[in-house]
Amino acid sequence: MNAYDIIRKPVISEKSMNEMADKKYTFIVDINANKTEIKKAMEEVFKVKVEKVNTIRMMGKMKRQGQHEGRRPSFKKAIVTLTADSKAIEFFEGL
Repeated sequence: MNAYDIIRKPVISEKSMNEMADKKYTFIVDINANKTEIKKAMEEVFKVKVEKVNTIRMMGKMKRQGQHEGRRPSFKKAIVTLTADSKAIEFFEGL
C-alpha cells in the first residue's frame, strides 16, 4: 500500500478548520493503516514533519429508507499534529 492509498481525503469542518491554527490537520485514512504508516505517508506526500498522530474509528450511522435498514460505511479519521518548525500544508492555504 503506497502513501496515496493510505490518505483518502481531508475533513473540512468548522472544528478541523479551527485546529489548523495549532497545526492540527484532520484526514480520513485507510481503515487498516496504523499510526506509523499514517505518519510516514503524511511526511512523504506533503513534505512536512509530523509530531504525533491520533486516530479515531468512526462507526457508520444507521439509515432507513422506508422499512429497509442499512448502515453507512465505517471509516478511520486521523488528526495529525505537525512540529513547530514544520511548514503548513499547502493544500489548506486557500481555505
